Amino acid sequence: MTFSFRLCIVWLALSSVPALGDDWPRFRGTAGSGVATDSDALPTTWSPTANVAWTTPLPGPGASSPIIVGGKVFVTCYSGYGLSQENPGDINNLVRHLVCVDLETGTKLWQKDVKAALPEDPYSGIGVTAHGYASHTPASDGTNVYAFFGKGGVYAFDMDGKQLWQADAGKESDPAKWGSSSSPVVYNDTVIVTASAESQSIIGLDKATGKELWRQEAKGLDGMWGTPTLVTINDERTDLVMCVAKELWGLDPETGKLRWYADATGSQHAYSSVIVDAKRVFAFTGRGGGSIALDAGGSGDISDSHTVWTGTENASFASPVRHQSKLYVVSRGVLTVVDAESGDRLQQIRLRGAKQTGGRFGSLDYPSPVVVGDRLYSLNGSGQMFVFSLGESVEQLAVNEITTDKETFWGSPAVSNGRMVLRSSKNLYCIADKGDAVTPSQGDLAQADVSDPSDSVDEARSGDRSQGGGRPGGGGNGRGQFDPMSMFNAVDANKDGAVSMAELEGNRMADRLKTLDKDADGVITKDEFRTGVSSLFSRGGGGGGGNHGNRGDDARPDRPQRPTAADS
Repeated sequence: MTFSFRLCIVWLALSSVPALGDDWPRFRGTAGSGVATDSDALPTTWSPTANVAWTTPLPGPGASSPIIVGGKVFVTCYSGYGLSQENPGDINNLVRHLVCVDLETGTKLWQKDVKAALPEDPYSGIGVTAHGYASHTPASDGTNVYAFFGKGGVYAFDMDGKQLWQADAGKESDPAKWGSSSSPVVYNDTVIVTASAESQSIIGLDKATGKELWRQEAKGLDGMWGTPTLVTINDERTDLVMCVAKELWGLDPETGKLRWYADATGSQHAYSSVIVDAKRVFAFTGRGGGSIALDAGGSGDISDSHTVWTGTENASFASPVRHQSKLYVVSRGVLTVVDAESGDRLQQIRLRGAKQTGGRFGSLDYPSPVVVGDRLYSLNGSGQMFVFSLGESVEQLAVNEITTDKETFWGSPAVSNGRMVLRSSKNLYCIADKGDAVTPSQGDLAQADVSDPSDSVDEARSGDRSQGGGRPGGGGNGRGQFDPMSMFNAVDANKDGAVSMAELEGNRMADRLKTLDKDADGVITKDEFRTGVSSLFSRGGGGGGGNHGNRGDDARPDRPQRPTAADS
């Protein structure tokens, strides 16, 4: 055997090994952290005509995020039904898609279509009309891609689009019929799917065959939309950590059984995902729920023994990100910096240059921020990207727009090899440093009207100051409650103390909110809003019990099964 032939064999062997180093293989990238391992610099500024490598049309909208593996971009979307509230169409025509695009060129390599698995939730109400039918971000182990399509089930494809298997995750609906959005997580040889709406369950599937390895059911999964995160403790054990209504759970990813739980936040709804480091778990929730840090690990109820700090800082939908010793959370147009060790608020600034869309900042922070090097990138639902430098203090460097068309950006960015990929309701966009000169857009900082940033922050957070956090933090026994006035202040665009029908135009929840006008005078007063919204959002479950809605199996426990003596 010649030397060159042996060298060729070695090269082929190495090239067949999945390369996940700079990939973005799941929701929020490596370990779900939102921090890029890629050292290649991204541009600070761009526009529709500058520093955009390519634009690729998608077959339909979606709230899922793209992932990047092996030079390929994967994203889910849907078509055929639910594209407008005025004319949603025939639900029998609903189709979900997994699309694969070349990272370098934007060329679509393949598309796989999955027909609806009826009965699907109709396109009505608040949740489904906001995020549609493709909210789960796919995950990859570098060899295959795993996509969760809600009631449509879980699918595995190889990197060339060949379907390997399909598994069912349930056909139920959550009490409010908001659907689910938790994304798959790959652990060793297991694909872990949180089917909170579909079956109130967490399911472990064999990644090679799709065979169900374990399933844990729990009523406490109602009201949970975040994605679990894996944390390795002292290089000895790995826990699957998630934030649910009022609690944090730590599960054994090998069996799904509950290892520990803790009183966490005061919110009945857990939208954002937890983040972890080598020793701690951090969770931020919305609606006055507050925030918490726990030491990872433990057994049983660790509320008292492992709680490091609790705080009143909230998130809405976007998950936080950690950089060095600080936590960054974006909520309702405000970036808050929190000391990871103490939970103290260090800084809070308004996202300057944000377009005013009826004052609805709360509806614009579905995308979670990402950190690349010493910069933070925060995308809003209108497609504006706010860029910050991170250091002793945070400084906003730019606000960019990638399109002038009316598109919705619900997914979070994906970063790999000096490129950032964004998904909208219509397109995939790839941002890269091409050395282009950027012409200031409407969102340019020089045109931003922010005379006093501190006043802007106070206005943005008005009505969202209820004490929260798990015990022992905050007031009222450390239990924050959803304050309807936080939503009222967001939709009351002219700040006159009432919400008119005109102020609801363009709001995805307009149909539901208009029903709050009980005296039919065309104006929703604060009292009408407070009473009506509280009833709209009072449904749901919780780790500690409560009203779990109309589920088919009342025998399910509030929490997943605890280990027994036989398990140890």
